[in-house]
Amino acid sequence: MARKRNQKMTPEFGDIARYDTFPKLLAYNAREHGREIVMREKEFGIWNEFTFADYQRKVRQYALGLRAMGIERGECVGLLGANRPEWVWGEVAAHAIGATSLGIYKDVLGEEAAYLIHYAEIKAILCEDEEQVDKLLELGDDIPTVKVIVYCDPRGMRKYDDPRLMSEEDLCAKGDALDREQPGLYDAEVERGAPEDVSILCTTSGTTSKPKLAMLQSGPFLKHCLDYLNADPKCPGDDYVSVLPLPWIMEQVYVVGQQLIARNIINFVEEEETTMADLREIGPTFVLLAPRVWESIAAEIRARMMDSTPFKRFMYDLGTKMGLKALETKKRSWLADFILFRALRDRYGFSFLTSAATGGAAMGPETFKFFHAMGVPLKQLYGQTELAGAYTIHRNDDIDPETVGVSFDQAEVRINDPDEEGVGEIVGRSEGMFLGYFRNQEATDVDKRDGWMYTGDAGYINKKNGHLVVIDRVKDLANTSMGVRFSPQYIENKLKFSPFVAEAVILGRDLPYLAAMICIRWSIVSKWAEQKGISFTNYTNLSARPEVYGLLREEVERVNETLPEAQRIRKFLLLYKELDPDDGELTRTRKVRRGVIAEKYAREIEAIYSGQDAIDVDTTITFQDGSTARIQTTLNVETLLPPEGPPDQQAAE
Repeated sequence: MARKRNQKMTPEFGDIARYDTFPKLLAYNAREHGREIVMREKEFGIWNEFTFADYQRKVRQYALGLRAMGIERGECVGLLGANRPEWVWGEVAAHAIGATSLGIYKDVLGEEAAYLIHYAEIKAILCEDEEQVDKLLELGDDIPTVKVIVYCDPRGMRKYDDPRLMSEEDLCAKGDALDREQPGLYDAEVERGAPEDVSILCTTSGTTSKPKLAMLQSGPFLKHCLDYLNADPKCPGDDYVSVLPLPWIMEQVYVVGQQLIARNIINFVEEEETTMADLREIGPTFVLLAPRVWESIAAEIRARMMDSTPFKRFMYDLGTKMGLKALETKKRSWLADFILFRALRDRYGFSFLTSAATGGAAMGPETFKFFHAMGVPLKQLYGQTELAGAYTIHRNDDIDPETVGVSFDQAEVRINDPDEEGVGEIVGRSEGMFLGYFRNQEATDVDKRDGWMYTGDAGYINKKNGHLVVIDRVKDLANTSMGVRFSPQYIENKLKFSPFVAEAVILGRDLPYLAAMICIRWSIVSKWAEQKGISFTNYTNLSARPEVYGLLREEVERVNETLPEAQRIRKFLLLYKELDPDDGELTRTRKVRRGVIAEKYAREIEAIYSGQDAIDVDTTITFQDGSTARIQTTLNVETLLPPEGPPDQQAAE
């Protein structure tokens, strides 16, 4: 599937002043470019292609089918499942009849789904398959607003008899029937749509509480997507592989908004497990991956080197060293490219990239530099759901791994109440400014003031290049009891550059010194243990092995060497499980919920700072399918440096 791209394309952007809603722009593209390939979906190893004409036909069927089922203008349609063409068709179909859409993460728990459905008063839900239908049916009377549940994959559905259930095929049939009865209905509904209409309800990250719903309007959203394309252009026929969850705001920008404007091709992988293989087949022109995905790729590359021959390890070390050295002078090493990086780009499907981006969370500069040395044109983004996603980006000739670039042409960023070092709260505005939070005027008044979004993030403007530097959440910036100021996120990102570290939580707020709770990266550490002949049974058992503690001690000490002495990690322990969104420890976009961590691991934190060498754990964890497991283990507290603190604290230690 990977193809050479010899033809140089020119960006062609749709007229969003005239076609100012998603359905209007789609109708125009179907008329003018109906035969262009717009989507591909891999199924049973085959890439199925869809044109703009197919896209329009399906949206028309879905929209009229929903209308036939009683969905009215102003009501809400939910979307639940993996990234699929049907997801996008259902979203635009909802907008076509004046309804709003709300994407729900596919791994959401029943309680979270019930909250969102009840909050938004969702009337219809489009589900991917039996798994998602089961999740909804188990909620029973907790979702009384739902009139219809449409499933796209009929496998396993014969055993159900719930009157709300309907197949995608039946929905389309109802749409066709209504179209024959009222042939002008669809076009009339689309024309009724206005740019001021709220089209998307998008969940916020919810790092401190349940997510809010940002109300995004069609016109401003499309304007913001165009502003983004002017900063980072895409061309008709450019390939994009949709990997990140569609409920996330940036995937909405790439898959729905930008695609309709720039007419690029969206590719949907077969399964999550086949993502990298499918990505290599497509050879995309541009990608957007979360920092954790880039970190995983970098970790996998280093882990593979552990399995290779001494000669290959030598060549890898030499190539990496030459590549990073050339990067310091903003150049590329042709020799490093020849002996290492060209093959790596090919292996991961990055050979044809003209743009690559990361956003949603901070990325460590080490990871960023590694990919640039590799020849991946990686750019950092920064933004919020409330501002329709990213509104700062690195420009092609102005890359700085320590920053998130500069604002788009029609966006602005300023620092509110900066201190003597220029650090303050980041305040921004963009073309895509949200209307407000759904049914939450109080929160809207707090975050949106005088046309500006108060982000709650701390940062400053780099005086040398005018780039925005994001430090951490304002509320997460902390001081030790000794008066040392630190950013937990900054140190956590340094730790996560290690292939052996999956997650890390830095402690120290109002405490004498910094410490860390670390989750090992199971896939890499287990392989390392097998190579060393170390026996283990599961994650908990492996993380408690003294050899693994020794391995992680070296990694933490390496990070400590790059930190000021007062900000160095003095103690750490390895957690008995991975941090998990299902346990409330991470958001769905994998940001740490520090309040939950502080409460849930209070005994472990107390053990670190009370001078204990170990702590016994006896707890129960619940899996996504509802099953439970009891964990009994001992967590060792590893001391790296003598603790600092008041004399009485040191005596206690």
